[in-house]
Amino acid sequence: MPTDYFAGDPRTNRERMLAGDLYIADDPESARIAQRAVALLESYRVDMIAGRVEAARRTLASVLGSLGDGAFVKPPLFVDYGENLHIGARTFVNHNLTALDVAPITIGEDCQLGPGVQLLTPTHPVDPIPRRDKLEAAKPITIGDNVWLGGAVVVCPGVTIGDNSVVGAGAVVTGDIPANVIAVGNPARVLRGI
Repeated sequence: MPTDYFAGDPRTNRERMLAGDLYIADDPESARIAQRAVALLESYRVDMIAGRVEAARRTLASVLGSLGDGAFVKPPLFVDYGENLHIGARTFVNHNLTALDVAPITIGEDCQLGPGVQLLTPTHPVDPIPRRDKLEAAKPITIGDNVWLGGAVVVCPGVTIGDNSVVGAGAVVTGDIPANVIAVGNPARVLRGI
């Protein structure tokens, strides 16, 4: 039988999630928001295929926390909720971005994200018992201005990538990357300054 991890805590699991605390992903409001995002992102994809670019942009903006002027996202886009994903002005996102936005994901202005990028905020306990009991949490991701993430880059929970930096294709970013550098590899490491 699972431990009562939340004894004495009157908050809902959604409130715990939004606070960055451990929670269990069974909150009906979170489920509603997640389902809404799936439906609207499918409408976005269909509108883009049909060439209804303005309608598609309105739909995308209704899903995301914010969408800057001139930002462009090639479908498909996959999110947990959408409301915690913020994309800056003039940023270009290629196909198949997966943005698990349990915690805020902030992408700066004038960024370029290659195809298949994954921005992953969820964390899970290393201890097998609370993990079995379905506890999870999340840490925000922040990507500065004018950052280029190559194709299939994975950005892990809690990472900040500084302005103007480039992360090479296929890199797995497990820790912060400073501004004005090129980082590559798994785990990503700074190769050189720019």
